[in-house]
Amino acid sequence: MDIQGLIFDFGGVIWDMRWDACHELEQEHGLPRGAVFQTLYRTEAWRAVERGRGDRRAWLDEAHRALEERAGRPLPRLHEVWRERQHLLSENVALIRALRPPYRTAILSNADISLRGRIERELRIHDLFDAIICSAEVGLAKPDLAIYRLTADRLGLPPDACLFVDDYEPNIQAAEEVGMQALLYRVDQGHRLKEQLAQLGVTGQEE
Repeated sequence: MDIQGLIFDFGGVIWDMRWDACHELEQEHGLPRGAVFQTLYRTEAWRAVERGRGDRRAWLDEAHRALEERAGRPLPRLHEVWRERQHLLSENVALIRALRPPYRTAILSNADISLRGRIERELRIHDLFDAIICSAEVGLAKPDLAIYRLTADRLGLPPDACLFVDDYEPNIQAAEEVGMQALLYRVDQGHRLKEQLAQLGVTGQEE
């Protein structure tokens, strides 16, 4: 079936996670590579928060304590410093704008409950999406197959009419399992989303 719906991950596709900044912070503070990410996102606390069952502030505090334990000394709140260095991928936002219409678009993100407010009130890009599916709001998280089917339903499309874009291979594999086409996009590896989509026949209004 022809692609009619485009589903985008938020962090890593629309939002630049700035992995370079994360690694710079680790080097600056003598932490092992991956420590900042792992203490934030590879924890049971995060798995609860991303499904809407945990407290966001408690999760952040726990992550900071875990990072200090790894360092063996007090640290600045490095997770928050990392977040402050992140930003929108303006090139991809412009691309999504150019793809509407004819394509229906959605965000599908494993995120805490604050995501929708950020998109609507801070970033003001909600008008670019027909649906915003935040894991904490629906109680499901990628790569659970049900959240992909839910997103297609919210777009009013069958999964095989949708293309899913994410920066994490297991999430790509799950999308393919439900019948979606899927595309791995890594800004930190120099990928160009416009070119990747064009190879699949997905082009914007200006082209």
